[in-house]
Amino acid sequence: MSDAAKRSFDILLVLVALFAGWQALYHVAGETALTSPAQTLAYVGELLTTKGDMFARHAWETGRAFLMALGLSYAIGLAIGVALGAHRLSGAVAEPILVALYSLPKVTLYPVILLVFGLGLSAKVAFGAIHGVVPVAVFAMNAIRNIKPAYLKTAKTMRLGPFQVVSTVIFPAALPEIVTGLRVGFSLTLLGVIIGEMFASKQGLGFMVINAINLADVETMMAVAFLLFVAAAIANGILLWIDHWLHKRV
Repeated sequence: MSDAAKRSFDILLVLVALFAGWQALYHVAGETALTSPAQTLAYVGELLTTKGDMFARHAWETGRAFLMALGLSYAIGLAIGVALGAHRLSGAVAEPILVALYSLPKVTLYPVILLVFGLGLSAKVAFGAIHGVVPVAVFAMNAIRNIKPAYLKTAKTMRLGPFQVVSTVIFPAALPEIVTGLRVGFSLTLLGVIIGEMFASKQGLGFMVINAINLADVETMMAVAFLLFVAAAIANGILLWIDHWLHKRV
C-alpha cells in the first residue's frame, strides 16, 4: 500500500471513529444537548438550501472579518518575528514576553477591545488578530534565529548582496518554520473571530451559534459548528500539506 493510500485509510479511520464517538455521545446526552450525526447532516442540507440566504449573509460577515484579521495577524506577526529574529538580543528579551502574552486568556482583553473599537466589524477583526499575531511572530522569530550559521558564512564567502542573502539563503531556510506559524495563526485567528461574534455581534456564524444556544436551538448550533469544523479542517489540511512539503525540501 502506498503512502498516499495509507494516509487516506488513516483519515477514514479517524472520521469513522469521530462519527462513532459522536453517535455514542448523542445516545448518552440526548436530544436536549446535541443532535445525532444523521440529524446534523440533514439540517446542514436545510441550512444551505431552504435557509441559504440567511446562512450566506452570516457566513459572508464571518469570512470578511476573518480575512481582515488573518491579514493583520500575518503582516504584524511576520514583521515582529523577522525584526526580533534578526536582532538576537532583542529576540532573547522579547521571547518570554511574547510567550506570556500567548498564554494570557484573550477573553479578558475583550472589554478593552470593545472600548477601543466599539461594537461591529472592527472589534471582531481586532480580537481575531490578537489571537493569531503572537504565534506567527514567535515561529517567524525562531525560524530566523535557527538558520544555520554555515549558510550565512557561505553567503558571505560568495560575496552575495543583502537582497541575494535574503532571497536565496534566509527566506528558503526559514520558510518551513514560518509556514508552521502561519498554520497555527490561521486556527487561532478563526477562533478569535468566532468568539468575538459570540460576545458582541448581531451577525456572523458565531452570533448564530450563541443565539441558537440562547434559544435552545440545538439543530442550528450543531449544524453551524459542524460547518465551521469542516471548513477549518479543510483549510488546515491544505496548510499542513504545504508545511510537510516544505519540511521535506529542507
